[in-house]
Amino acid sequence: MKRIVLIALVGISLAGNAQTHDGGYPITPVPFTSVKVTDCFWGQRLKASREVTIPLAFSKCEETGRYENFVKAAHPSSEYKVEGYSFDDTDVYKTIEGASYSMQTYPDKRLGRYVDSILTIVASAQEEDGYLYTARTMNPQHPHEWAGSKRWEKVEDLSHEFYNLGHMIEGAVAHYQATGKRTFLDIAIRYADCVEKAIGDKQGQLVRVPGHQISEMALCKLYLVTGQKKYLDLAKFFLDKRGYTERRDAYSQAHKPVLEQDEAVGHAVRAAYMYSGMADVAALTSDTGYIRAIDRIWDNVVTKKLYITGGIGATNNGEAFGENYELPNMSAYCETCAAIGNVYWNYRLFLLHGESKYYDVLERTLYNGLISGVSLDGGGFFYPNPLESIGQHQRRPWFGCACCPSNICRFIPSLPGYVYAVHDKDVYVNLFMSNTSELNVNGKHLKLVQTTEYPWNGDIRLDVMPKDKQDFILKIRVPGWVKGEVVPSNLYTFSDRKQLSYSVKVNGEPVESDLDKGYFSISRSWKKGDVVEVHFDMEPRTVKANTKVEADRGRVAVERGPVVYCAEWPDNDFSVLSVLMNQKPEFTVERKSDLLCGIDEIKTVAQALSYDEKGCLAVRNVMLTLIPYYAWAHRGAGEMAVWLPQEMNATRPTLPPTIASSSKIIASHSSKSISAINDRLVPKDENDRTIPYFHWWPEEGTTEWIVYEFEKPQTVSTGTVYWYDDSPWGGCRVPASWKLYYRDLEGNWKSVTNSTAYGVEKGNGNTVTFAPVTTNALKLEVVQPEKSSSGLFEWSVE
Repeated sequence: MKRIVLIALVGISLAGNAQTHDGGYPITPVPFTSVKVTDCFWGQRLKASREVTIPLAFSKCEETGRYENFVKAAHPSSEYKVEGYSFDDTDVYKTIEGASYSMQTYPDKRLGRYVDSILTIVASAQEEDGYLYTARTMNPQHPHEWAGSKRWEKVEDLSHEFYNLGHMIEGAVAHYQATGKRTFLDIAIRYADCVEKAIGDKQGQLVRVPGHQISEMALCKLYLVTGQKKYLDLAKFFLDKRGYTERRDAYSQAHKPVLEQDEAVGHAVRAAYMYSGMADVAALTSDTGYIRAIDRIWDNVVTKKLYITGGIGATNNGEAFGENYELPNMSAYCETCAAIGNVYWNYRLFLLHGESKYYDVLERTLYNGLISGVSLDGGGFFYPNPLESIGQHQRRPWFGCACCPSNICRFIPSLPGYVYAVHDKDVYVNLFMSNTSELNVNGKHLKLVQTTEYPWNGDIRLDVMPKDKQDFILKIRVPGWVKGEVVPSNLYTFSDRKQLSYSVKVNGEPVESDLDKGYFSISRSWKKGDVVEVHFDMEPRTVKANTKVEADRGRVAVERGPVVYCAEWPDNDFSVLSVLMNQKPEFTVERKSDLLCGIDEIKTVAQALSYDEKGCLAVRNVMLTLIPYYAWAHRGAGEMAVWLPQEMNATRPTLPPTIASSSKIIASHSSKSISAINDRLVPKDENDRTIPYFHWWPEEGTTEWIVYEFEKPQTVSTGTVYWYDDSPWGGCRVPASWKLYYRDLEGNWKSVTNSTAYGVEKGNGNTVTFAPVTTNALKLEVVQPEKSSSGLFEWSVE
């Protein structure tokens, strides 16, 4: 019986499933296919996914040669040049998964035929023994540079052969569920069998673990679909051998055996997928050691490594978790895929423990750090999701490494499956959105209709409609933000001393209940027509971070209900980075139905600080406008901030213009990040990655340049450069050499004379003084190291 619990987890509905299962998750999800969302907030997101995101992803797979890779693999040739990424196949699998979820709730015969045509191409690329990895098969003599000379040689490094398998299985299970067809499922089974025969402890087998985790989760699903225990055994093998193979680094969570780990480290997406896989294997094998390990790691994340937006992964160095309390804002990585992984992980911990605190984290991630990764129209994407910007961050229609857009494709359509769960007579209401749902409670049918305008207000109505009188316990999650808890730890706390309340009525009469693991429980004999009304007070709140979070000291964030807010440039006629919040701010909330698909806007009186031309501090009262964080970057490039100064030592007054900041910038290879070099932000030391920078990656060993063109001729005699060097992980190093040139009246470039040394020290300003020149342009010429690129944080001129 235990196999049925995880089947429900992936949305497959089987007849006769009980609600408690020996060795499986104690709590059973209600499949997303049983929940019809009618909600305005989430309905808009689901519609955008169905009509824009999924079709866009399929078109990009065509445009970027993803399908062509399978065609070439079906007819391999030594003439093919293998390009792109070794995991490009997964974009096809993930998009099919999302389309399958969508078709299950919104049948689309045309889309179904299109997916069938793709699967014909995919099947043609599969080798006789089931191996399917186009990065090798299309040109076995000269495979992808990350693939190694033979199968599995670099699977713990960069080949992603097992990662491809994982996403293949995930997509195949979803497709089988949506269509009943075994086409994709049989392809996945053959590849899984190929891996299972090659990998293991038996004679002639290789001991390998995935470089990028996800196959652990996927193999559990395949076990549940097929009943073949060998797939569960392989998933457990991958986990148990981690930390014992040649790869033993923190980046891939292989620094210790998984049972000994107690801190979230390394690549955040890989980590979250592994922790989710550990939960699945634990549920199916009753291995409590796995549960204890992921409980310890979860505690580390929520007490020391979680962003207020629910994002995880502080640094772009390895797309990884940082040190404890290392949570920078402008350089926050918070990859969209990591947010999705955080939802997967917290969901599974709820199914194991039945505590609302996991859904508190899940909800925070869902409404903030996850949906910020896709634009409201479904056609623009963030890879990282920073909490501060000076305009260098904008959503893009696609990426060369397209893991985040294709991951969004598969996640959004599955959202309805996170609303409810059941255990024996317990019916959990975990998320609040308008929907009509069909549940199975102890073998009896139950219909629930939920009506709400959440997250814009805290009123929820539940119409309970059993066929006959039915005894069960309705367990309504009371969110942590209602109870005065920002997150289930002291990492963040409300600073305004407000006390919110909540109330519950049944058929108009108030009811009382002690909270059990965060749930308000109503036990009764329910009849058709019973109505439950829930009210949560919902007001703007100010939040402070633990003082150990250096980036947020002296600052506050504003949230209302589950939604974190930010200040963005289009709504404010001053620099939002120069604002100073009042010590006791008062807020007004205004509904904006025609703005950003409908939002609640928050306003408060604040002060904007600036320096005048004489260097004196000037202060003016302003009306600060805040919008939901998820909705930023829809109206062009500019400033944004989540954490706003409330103490003077955290302020950043607007500086008067300088020669550099007023200049037009031209570069040998330009990008939006070029604006970093004259933003007047300098690193505090050589390891500072919290401010913007510009680099010439992936160019190596070349001579590059940047030109400042002045509005009018200027007399200059000094230039200072702060170099960007991301060693040892990245590809940028300080330059081999550099030089300054000025443009004379005839338009010729001449080197400055009588200059001091051109320094290349990291972390400090490298200042060059030279004989004064009057010119309308200055050029910085950089000779990059032979096998590295170079970059800079700032170039100032006086």
